[in-house]
Amino acid sequence: MPSFIPMAKKWAPHIYASFAAIIFLDSLRFKFSNAPETQVIFTRLDGWAGDLGAAGLFAQTGLFSQYVIGSAELLASVLLLAGFFPRFTRLRIIGALIGLAVMTGAINFHLWTPLGIDPNQDGGGLFVAAVTVWLSSIAFLAAYRNTLANMAHEIWTAIAPPTKSGS
Repeated sequence: MPSFIPMAKKWAPHIYASFAAIIFLDSLRFKFSNAPETQVIFTRLDGWAGDLGAAGLFAQTGLFSQYVIGSAELLASVLLLAGFFPRFTRLRIIGALIGLAVMTGAINFHLWTPLGIDPNQDGGGLFVAAVTVWLSSIAFLAAYRNTLANMAHEIWTAIAPPTKSGS
């Protein structure tokens, strides 16, 4: 009988990527079609931002509009699913980082704004999905922390190459 740990290490990234991509892709039908549920959320957020002097921030042409957030979720989904091909495994880490960023924003807006955790009276399902994807992203990135650190080092080296001293 095979050990559980090696099997979990093999399949967990695929399960995470599939789950997060399904959540993100499912939300696109609401965001990109301007569904009433999406209008409630982004109108409430834009009203809140307007009270703080940033009217239009969450409007349809705003910096954090449903289309911008939906595009970030679409990109995260594509990168997460691209990781099914071994050649593109590192893209999955970028997808998880984007997913973590988007879900961090979503959770914070649900908790600290008038949006609340149940803006569409769905029993908080949207909030629970955000928290689940957020926790999954953290677990995924923790499991691939060495690869993430290597990628960060490579990026840093490309941006700020080490200087040669003694020349």
